[in-house]
Amino acid sequence: MPVTLKDVAQKAGVSRSAVSRTFTEGASVSAKTRRKVERAAAELGYSPNALASSLTTGRTKLIGLVSNNFHNPFFLQVFDLFTRLLQERGLRPLLVNLTDQTDPEATLQLLRQYSVDGVIVASSTLSPEFALAFQEARVPVVHSFGRIAASPRVNVVGIDNVECGRMAARTLVARGYKRIGFLGGPREATSTIDRRKGFNEVLTVAPGIKLTESFATAYSFEAGRAEMLDLLKKDHAEAYFCGDDVLSIGALSAVADNGLKVPEDIGIIGLNDMDMARWENINLTTIRQPIHQIIDSSVELVVAMFDKPERTPEGRFFACVIVERGTLRPLKS
Repeated sequence: MPVTLKDVAQKAGVSRSAVSRTFTEGASVSAKTRRKVERAAAELGYSPNALASSLTTGRTKLIGLVSNNFHNPFFLQVFDLFTRLLQERGLRPLLVNLTDQTDPEATLQLLRQYSVDGVIVASSTLSPEFALAFQEARVPVVHSFGRIAASPRVNVVGIDNVECGRMAARTLVARGYKRIGFLGGPREATSTIDRRKGFNEVLTVAPGIKLTESFATAYSFEAGRAEMLDLLKKDHAEAYFCGDDVLSIGALSAVADNGLKVPEDIGIIGLNDMDMARWENINLTTIRQPIHQIIDSSVELVVAMFDKPERTPEGRFFACVIVERGTLRPLKS
């Protein structure tokens, strides 16, 4: 039989309420009683029941971690970091896979059943309105990897995707490419829209540039490969900004299967700097997204809302950097 709170109380010679207070964050209990209870609990191998504790504190310590990017290996890194950081803070992640669901009501209803203390929407493709639905329901929420805004309606943490598009464009122009392509993710994704906008801003005013654009059906290896295979049947560009590393890796696969070489025949630049991009057989030139800072800040914000749910939403955005590897020709000297 599992050890109960009553067993600990009897061994420590205190009341059950004293044991409960000992294991309730912020509750009042004397140092002497705490020592007796903790010693008895250790000897009996007792662990507090988290669900029972939530009835006393009104806090479940559950954080809904919601995403629709499970097919993208980059977000497996994101989920790993999120779950570890939440657990280090004594919080418990409740992972929700949206797949193709974009209506927040079903997700809101699901998370309410578990009485989550907060929600982190981890997605670069969902619109700001998705996270806003949780705020309007008075659920603390942070949109991680969300869309930049001067006065956000919900807490949002991420990068300036428009500037990332500019960075990619400047990088390709500096290397002397003239026929340049944008290979974005889903056309309706906010990240695709913003990266395309910044990319076009630079290239439409650069002299002598021929710009083309295309869109993959998803941020996935298969979608990137399929789109590049189609592009290679036509008069393809000299270099492409693939709006995501996993698209880039799919594109690299298609280029190789067509007997072409990177960067000699076609240049590729991605975005994210996922672990796989560093593999020797991939060696992808990309734009690094500071995911540790984004995740740390996201957790900090959602925890801050526990005690101040009425706090004004804020946007926190972090700078990206170009990571030079082997899929673009060298800079002109």
